[in-house]
Amino acid sequence: MTLYLRPLSLVYGPDARQAIEARRGGALGGSDFIAFTEAELIERKAGGISRRVVSYEEARGHRAPLDLIEQRRADFAGLAMGRPKLMGIVNVTPDSFSDGGLLAGPGEALVHGLMLAKEGADILDIGGESTRPGSDAVSVALESERILAVIAALASEGHCVSVDTRKSAVMMAAVEAGARIINDISALTYDPASPATAAKLKCPVILMHAKGDPKTMQDSPVYEDVTLDVFDMLAERIAQCEAAGIPRNLIAVDPGIGFGKTFRHNLTLLNQLAIFHGLGVVLLVGLSRKAFTGALTGEKRAFDRVSGSVG
Repeated sequence: MTLYLRPLSLVYGPDARQAIEARRGGALGGSDFIAFTEAELIERKAGGISRRVVSYEEARGHRAPLDLIEQRRADFAGLAMGRPKLMGIVNVTPDSFSDGGLLAGPGEALVHGLMLAKEGADILDIGGESTRPGSDAVSVALESERILAVIAALASEGHCVSVDTRKSAVMMAAVEAGARIINDISALTYDPASPATAAKLKCPVILMHAKGDPKTMQDSPVYEDVTLDVFDMLAERIAQCEAAGIPRNLIAVDPGIGFGKTFRHNLTLLNQLAIFHGLGVVLLVGLSRKAFTGALTGEKRAFDRVSGSVG
């Protein structure tokens, strides 16, 4: 049997601090800014899945999962995790679904990155390989050519830069150029050398869940329970990365909205998002104008889906 706790009945600000001090609520991710006063207790057995809502007092009887939810998150790439942080996306590709290749050159990408930082982005995520549904992989040389100058320029301005890549050679070059974070949509599985490379670099990593390769990931993905299946895969990857020498405090996770998920899968994951705090690491959620937000709002063009990314 596997037991999960999903935080419910969230309260914020002064109400959160009051609940935590009175021991009527738990600190979500160790922050005194958000507290939960109830939880969904989920048990997964061979015969099926059971769920029931319990008070925080009853949840305290399950210390192992509760401790992972409540423990304070360490700074990530020098950023304090007590409050939400914003990531700005810079796709240096000719075939990105979200910007149509408008940033295909280093000059345009640099200007865009500086604009995002000025507007409040805490992290600038630089990618040189499109991973949209149906996309093909590109070579290490081409990916590096697209992104390294942009990373170096933004890092030299003091900005926190993450590199969006699946390839260990690109990870190494990007960190040498100034990137502080490795953001891998394959959770360090695409390239067998990636876990050892990340461990050697002592660099924070973001492990994202994706079902299948970008070329085929949207071909009728199926789950027993999408939230629990994604949770279990990420828990397994955290353990494997720790075994490879990556400390837990250098790991973040992303449930991978839109990567091998149907419209309903995406909505379910967002509705049950708080469960992923039970992994005990920093949580990233990437929406970035994805198609399911257009299905909700009726906006057909990616440019018009910004509200679904930051709302």
